[in-house]
Amino acid sequence: MPLNAKALGEALDEDLTLHTTLCRRDAPAFQKAARNPDELVVACTQESRLFTELAGETEGAVSLDVRPIRFVNIRETGGWGREAAKATPKMAALLALARLPDAEPVGTVGYQSAGRLLIIGPLESAERAAAQVSDVLDVTLLASGGSGSQARRYPVLAGEVKQLTGWLGAFTLLRSTSNPIDLDLCTRCNACVAACPEGAIGLDYQIDMGRCKSHRACVSACEAVGAIQFGRDPQSHEDSFDLVLDLRESPAFSQHALPQGYVHLPAGLDSAPALGALIKLRDLVGEFEKPRFFNYKQKICAHGRNEQVGCNACVDICSASAITSDLKKNQIVVNPNLCVGCGACTTVCPTGALTYAYPRASEQGVKLRTLLATYQKAGGQDAALLLHSQEAGADLVNDLGRMAALDKTVRGVPARVIPLPLWHTASVGVDLWLTAFAYGASQVWVLMTGEEAPQYRDAVREQMAVAQAILTGLGYSGEHFRVIEVRDARELPALDAALAAPPAQGVARRASFAVQAEKRATLELALDHLLQDSVRFTPRPEAIALPAASPLGTIEVNRDTCTLCLSCVSACPASALQDNPDRPQLRFIEKNCVQCGLCVATCPEDAITLQPRLWLADQRKQPRVLNEAQPYACIRCSKPFGTLKGVEVMLAKLSGHAMFQGEALERLKMCGDCRVVDIYSNPNQSKITDL
Repeated sequence: MPLNAKALGEALDEDLTLHTTLCRRDAPAFQKAARNPDELVVACTQESRLFTELAGETEGAVSLDVRPIRFVNIRETGGWGREAAKATPKMAALLALARLPDAEPVGTVGYQSAGRLLIIGPLESAERAAAQVSDVLDVTLLASGGSGSQARRYPVLAGEVKQLTGWLGAFTLLRSTSNPIDLDLCTRCNACVAACPEGAIGLDYQIDMGRCKSHRACVSACEAVGAIQFGRDPQSHEDSFDLVLDLRESPAFSQHALPQGYVHLPAGLDSAPALGALIKLRDLVGEFEKPRFFNYKQKICAHGRNEQVGCNACVDICSASAITSDLKKNQIVVNPNLCVGCGACTTVCPTGALTYAYPRASEQGVKLRTLLATYQKAGGQDAALLLHSQEAGADLVNDLGRMAALDKTVRGVPARVIPLPLWHTASVGVDLWLTAFAYGASQVWVLMTGEEAPQYRDAVREQMAVAQAILTGLGYSGEHFRVIEVRDARELPALDAALAAPPAQGVARRASFAVQAEKRATLELALDHLLQDSVRFTPRPEAIALPAASPLGTIEVNRDTCTLCLSCVSACPASALQDNPDRPQLRFIEKNCVQCGLCVATCPEDAITLQPRLWLADQRKQPRVLNEAQPYACIRCSKPFGTLKGVEVMLAKLSGHAMFQGEALERLKMCGDCRVVDIYSNPNQSKITDL
């Protein structure tokens, strides 16, 4: 692997010494560095455990709690492959990234588990599983057929599962029982099994009512114990558990991301994942915590207003069913215990009401700027960012590098492709993609490995179509965004071919703005930079049409049907729609519009339609009039109190109503003050004192 210590040092602004056997013969050099209080970065992940142990054994070394060692892989990602000789800029970028501080801590979500395990499934399989975990877990079985042992080693429940909800430490089982045999009273003597002429009673000690012919021989056989009683009313039960092992074919939860503490093994205990799942269950006793991955600002949420649904993107996409709608409060509710931190909700959120908290968008922005600035400082060109998951995605990238080292027909990771691991590939969206492009990346690719929920792939593609439409409309040529799907090592040739794609046209001048905490603010900064950079491309359209998933756009108002009731203004969560306090006008600031559709849902005349687009004129940031009308003057005092069209429509609708005839109809033409005066001054008006 070619390493140019001088070029790397110049890009990183420090003197570097090249070591070829740092984990062996050159170990004293590492120990010397371990005593230095400065940041310590080791460009080797293979021997990370060895270096960690060596630092702990080195006298005078800085404590790992105070100054942890940062490990970075520059071998598989760039050192092995056809273009290894050109990979110095990428290696410098990866080393610079490794020097950045860890993400700032965020709030945590806690779980408590006492080890109460519920196993659902055929009795014999449930007992086999229980035998492997009962030494550390408190096991209860919910039998669904099959035959069990005679010994009553574990409590056995019966009945039909009505609902299973919850998460680690807080599962609630709702079940109903209607079978004549009460398992709490049953002694497993098998007398009923032997007595039943239809063989309707199995060794799960439940009666198959479809086969039972009501001979009731079993009742006589069980007379001393009294465990069998026909005609028992169905009963509902609620039980609580900390963990659930489900051995049935169909899981109790339908979402893609199952709750923590719930394990589904439809293939049984002899399948490959079974051993790992049982080991995992054994460890889930005690107190646990995870980061609170999201922040929510209800004030700018476009989900609902006045119990009308606008944007429902986060509710629809969540693979953990952690987000629900609460229209009474005009907001969404996120269950932090169910949230798995994928961040897809923040990617599709048009307003930024949901933001990713670990890491924050600003911290991701620092990573992007550091990577791309260092890469370009070291002489790199046409950078392509490859966003991948920290586990499965990283394994595929590393596997490709190792394959390239052994097979000369494999290109490996090209010198211009910079891998960047993410907690989840759906956690970064159009705002950060366009920011990366503005920082100098000619392309942004997302590697998906099949671990993602299907709707995540669709959402990322839709958002990429928006970003691509913007760049194409501005004049940048080539394909700038792409989803690369590779499921396992057998598809590495496809990954090798995908990474060899030609570069696309990038910016002429790199941006220097910082990523903001607010998603819309970052998006606007990126768009402003691209609008300035793209002036070199002529001619430019007045506006760029965007796909339906766009968070940018305008609205069209049908002036023939709009009565300027301004209900849309009160419904707009982004202040894109505004009124004019001085005259009947509906005004619109296009920059603020998030295309949530609340105005469409609220408008009583169905006069509004959405139009996704990016308007390139400076006026997109200024109010413009969508509709205005002649004011209607009070017939008594001439003070304007509504619009001419609005009052005329009201009069037309109420003119046939029995309560609005004659003077009552005329009173509708008056302002609020004059109506009161007219009621009390009109001699023909009936008063309560007249009755």
